[in-house]
Amino acid sequence: MSAAEPGWTRQFITPEGVDLRLEIAPFGQRAAAFLIDALIIVGVLVALSLLCLLAALGGHNEIAGQAVVVLWLLGLFLLRNAYFLFFEMSPRAATPGKRALKIRVAARDGGALTATSVFARNAMREIEIFLPATFLVVQHQGVDGVLALLGLTWTGVFLLFPLFNRDRLRLGDLVAGTWVVMAPTRRLLPDMALAANTYAAARFEFTAAQLDAYGVKELQVLEDVLRRRHMETIRGVADRIRVKIGWMRGPDESDFDFLDAYYAALRRRLEQLMLLGRRRKDKHDRG
Repeated sequence: MSAAEPGWTRQFITPEGVDLRLEIAPFGQRAAAFLIDALIIVGVLVALSLLCLLAALGGHNEIAGQAVVVLWLLGLFLLRNAYFLFFEMSPRAATPGKRALKIRVAARDGGALTATSVFARNAMREIEIFLPATFLVVQHQGVDGVLALLGLTWTGVFLLFPLFNRDRLRLGDLVAGTWVVMAPTRRLLPDMALAANTYAAARFEFTAAQLDAYGVKELQVLEDVLRRRHMETIRGVADRIRVKIGWMRGPDESDFDFLDAYYAALRRRLEQLMLLGRRRKDKHDRG
């Protein structure tokens, strides 16, 4: 990771040396995403509770009442943890709330987001939010007022923690080595017409092995690089891809033409694989 740029934009260097500019997700969007996710979780619990109450109509009132209590005490803990872990470990690395606000979780070191990182950031949420929130819930059930105030202060400190660091990191993000960034919705293979220079593209012929070095994720990275037309970045990315696929550079070979041609060829290759029912998510996907 190189030095961060001013404002919300950060310079993000992937392990392949691809230079991307990521935009840190604002605190408001993260909070709104969490609220959406919380409403979904509560909605599921309410629906299950209604099922229990419907069962009570059959004469099992006491059993149904106990089931509702267990559901909210144990079910809430299990559901919220399974919910965040499942969605953030998916290829999109985003819960429904994050997807609605067009944000996602990413590793700060430029590597792949690991299950360990996702588990760590979500385990810390229990300490940051849900544990102190428990003090507030039971405030009127014999808990000392000082203890309730402590819980309220604890919750407030952790909730506002992202406002006091430039990357809007939760404590869980610091521990897990993650951050939340903007992830605009985009089609897999948009009609960019980047490889319009057919004369230049015809000069490059890539083997299947050279094209199979990358997948959909890298295709989207190349798209970003070509859109920006930052020549220093294009030069660095082109050099690294040449090394990766074993490509010998020609004497008058343009870095942009090489990347443009490789992008077009990789795009065609991935389209062919998808027609055969195969979708390479990234360079690590060998399925």
